[in-house]
Amino acid sequence: MTTVYSSTHPAHAYPKPGSLHTLHGETMGTSWCVKLVAPARADLHALHAAIQLQLDRVVAQMSTWETTSDISRFNRAAAGTWHALPKDFFTVLSCALDIARESGGAFDPTIGPLVAAWGFGAAQGSQEIPGNAVRVDACTRVGWRKVLLQPEAGCALQAGGVQLDLSAIAKGYGVDLVVSHLRVLGIVAALVEVGGELRGFGSKPDGSAWQVLVEASPDADENGEPCVIVLDGAAVATSGDHWHAFEQAGVSYSHTLDPRSGEPVEGATAAVTVIAGDAMRADAWATAFTVMGAEAGVALANERNLAVRFVARGEHGPVVRMSDPFRARMPA
Repeated sequence: MTTVYSSTHPAHAYPKPGSLHTLHGETMGTSWCVKLVAPARADLHALHAAIQLQLDRVVAQMSTWETTSDISRFNRAAAGTWHALPKDFFTVLSCALDIARESGGAFDPTIGPLVAAWGFGAAQGSQEIPGNAVRVDACTRVGWRKVLLQPEAGCALQAGGVQLDLSAIAKGYGVDLVVSHLRVLGIVAALVEVGGELRGFGSKPDGSAWQVLVEASPDADENGEPCVIVLDGAAVATSGDHWHAFEQAGVSYSHTLDPRSGEPVEGATAAVTVIAGDAMRADAWATAFTVMGAEAGVALANERNLAVRFVARGEHGPVVRMSDPFRARMPA
């Protein structure tokens, strides 16, 4: 439980950080946690409310679970109509389309029909293999090139039947929103986490940097060396089939779907971790690399100077592969 202190000082006036405080809450079907450095008598009620407000903005604009959200309204819109999107929504969608292009479609924000067909997401039905006709129909409606943007007007085209799903990037953007707002409020150091996506800036009261243990599957953790990352203004996100999978007829199917084939990723890596300058891109690229797999993923990451680490299950224990930029961030 969060310890809350009251203060007569406004939440935006913290020139002399001193104590480490921890705040918790819920958002986007998961939890959030913020560790921040501020005076001992800082108004944590106000800070908690400010953090929650930023995350609520993401939900109001980008949650497919909310029928009144901006994304839900866009998904219901008539074919051939242009829609002015809120700034945050447009920012995230633009980034999602950029990563879709750079990843060759391994990441695709129009994956909504496939998510529904497999019984995932807001449409949650029984998680089972859909019939062939259902899969074919869903695949015909998926394709990031269907979404056209007008950057000057902040508008997006609903081509018809397009179902956006930003769940693989929105949590990361929520982390970035919180980080930006904390800085506006005068907080000079914090570690922000939303559903496992993290970003840190500044130093702890003792002057040390924020360090996080990179996630991996339990079997990898037992047999492999721990991987600790310093978040000196960087963000880290992890994806993989350990957290998202279902089983049918003795076969395990990853919740991570390949937008290019319409099928769950076969032999999905146990854990894929990406380090980036912001959590939005780290979040999206973690999904893209999970879809791509280690061989293609490491090659693309080296080409584009992206830091990614793959942990796969091997016959004799975990098999770790990483891009050169990720390796460069490891302690000597």
